[in-house]
Amino acid sequence: MEDLDPRMLVDLLRDRINPDRSLGQHFILDENIILEAVNMSNQIGKEVTKESHILEIGPGPGSLTLYLLRKGAKITAFEIDEQAVLHLNRVFDVEDDHLSIIHADALTVDWPEDITHIIANIPYGISSPILERIQSHIRRNQLKSVVLLVQDEFSERMAMNRGPRSIGPLGLSLWLDFVIHLGSKVPPGSFSPPPRVNSRLVMLQPREEGPQVRDRKMFKIITHHCFANRRRKMRTLLSRPPKRISRIRGWHKSRWARLALQFKEETPEGMRVDWLEMRPDDMLIEEWLSLCNHISDFESEN
Repeated sequence: MEDLDPRMLVDLLRDRINPDRSLGQHFILDENIILEAVNMSNQIGKEVTKESHILEIGPGPGSLTLYLLRKGAKITAFEIDEQAVLHLNRVFDVEDDHLSIIHADALTVDWPEDITHIIANIPYGISSPILERIQSHIRRNQLKSVVLLVQDEFSERMAMNRGPRSIGPLGLSLWLDFVIHLGSKVPPGSFSPPPRVNSRLVMLQPREEGPQVRDRKMFKIITHHCFANRRRKMRTLLSRPPKRISRIRGWHKSRWARLALQFKEETPEGMRVDWLEMRPDDMLIEEWLSLCNHISDFESEN
């Protein structure tokens, strides 16, 4: 394993396959970026050690896998491409208890309950569903950190660090569970084949005690509903019920009509007085939590 490097691993796999863009097969070559991904958790005191159990999604040629193995960590890797699985079995000692390569779609199979870290260069086309799966997992199991290589524009939506215009449903949902840290930007030339966009390393640090949301489904429905028409004022957006509100037990048009009427008469706790005249981009992050909790509590008060 000492004689392997990312370029060699990528070349060995590309000798056997033509990368499938539909699977997001852009293989990382830059050793500095790989090392940053492996060591990024150090900055929050959650470094990868021999006691760590890493989940890797889409290892491809094994460039990242190689450096995780050198850390002595246990690795479970889900790979959907059969030829990539065969390649990984050839280049690594899969009889070693430290490495388990599973031919499966990470979105549909069960994840080990004892994983401590997730580190992956994920296919960009499944970034959102992967994050949903990670959030679902962390609410049931312990995780120390998550490090992902994602599209640069997507990383800004995750972190919501570019002012009001960067706030949206994705970042708000992640805010409930994580503190987001941005790492290095990665140019297309760091991959083989190169993608058409810049990429970025992102670390998700699980919150020890996150914002207390009453109903996550409600939070998701309200934020998606409002940001789908972000140029409209909140008064207009909430005058009619979201399309999917009936998916929440007990909610219907008449109940929403009563809620909309109450909005005109009183300001929910934690909201600014003029919030109905604002657009979604003008709302503070904490106000979304106050608003959605107020909506979830509405029936118990009326």
